[in-house]
Formats: sequence, structure tokens, C-alpha cells
Amino acid sequence: MQEAVQSLPRERGRVLVVAASSMGTVFEWYDFFLFGALASVIAKHFTAGSESAGFIFALGAFAAGFVVRPFGALFFGSIGDKVGRKRAFLLTISIMGAATVAIGLLPTVEQVGVLAPILLVLTRVLQGFAMGGEYGGAAVYVAEHAERHRRGLLTSWIQATAALGLVLALAVVLTIRVALGEEAFQAWGWRVPFLLSALLLALSVWIRL
Repeated sequence: MQEAVQSLPRERGRVLVVAASSMGTVFEWYDFFLFGALASVIAKHFTAGSESAGFIFALGAFAAGFVVRPFGALFFGSIGDKVGRKRAFLLTISIMGAATVAIGLLPTVEQVGVLAPILLVLTRVLQGFAMGGEYGGAAVYVAEHAERHRRGLLTSWIQATAALGLVLALAVVLTIRVALGEEAFQAWGWRVPFLLSALLLALSVWIRL
């Protein structure tokens, strides 16, 4: 009986670790997938060529985020080993949130010319770099706090909740698109889902703390 009572705080701690890691993963994948969901709209504001060429550029910028993920995993994995997973998590989620909000504030190609697509690609690189450290780090963090016979189950939450980030991104985009109307959404409303990431960033940092 006494052993069971003593195990309750440890179990609550594991639940908190899994919940914090999983929710952070949801929010980071929301930020990451927003760009893909809005690629066709973004292409119109950040390229001056044909519509098809602009869309190809937008997809290329989206792919840039995946290219740098391994480097982010190596960099933030090392930080997690040296100074702790929690600090690494706070750093990755802050970079991801700041880069996502920045996309919502970027000037268009009509305003600053070729600088606009350069800044867009830079923000995607920062997103991918942060995501590389977040995803693997979250799984390792949960595994370090899990009991040996439950590591597979608990780390699977990181995999499962990543899909919720995609669902959340699509739901937010659809809601804002319907609420504002197509004309307003194409003109400026596409920025709103990115700017909303500031709220998710604040919530994510609070959860991680």
C-alpha cells in the first residue's frame, strides 16, 4: 500500500512529461504545416513570375524546412545532452514560434522586391532547424522518464500527436478563410494563422516551464 502511494507522484510526473512534450509537438507541427497549407497563397505574394513558377518556389521553400531538420537534430541534441532537455525544448519552441510569427509579418515582393522571397526561405530554414531538435528531443525526453516496459507506449504519443498539428493547421486556415471571405483572405487574411502562433507560443512555453 505504501509503495503504491509513493508511486503516485512519479506517475503524475510521467503524465506531465508526456503531456508537455506532446502538446509542444502539436504546436510545433502546426507552425510547420501552416506553410504547406497556404503555399498557393504565399506564392502570389512572394514571387513576381508566373503563377506556376511561384507555386514551385513556395514548395521549394517548404522543402527547405525538411532539408535542415537533420542539422537541427544534431545541434539541439547536443545542447540537450550538455545543458538539459528542458532548455533545449524552450529554445526550439521559441525559434519555431518566432519564425512562424515572422512569416505573418514579412513584406511582400511588391514592397521590397527580391528581399521578400529571401526572407521567406530564411524563416523556413529556421522552422526546420527548430523542428529537427524538437521532434527527436521530445521522444528522448519522454523515454528518459518512462519505465522500461512502457517506453514504446509513452513515446508513441509523440508520433500520434504530431498528426494533430496538421489537423489544427487545416482547421484554423479553413475557419479564418470562411470567416473573412476569399477576397480578404487572399489579400491579408492568410497572415492571421501565422500571427495566431504567438498565442500558441506563449501557451507552449508555459507548458514546458
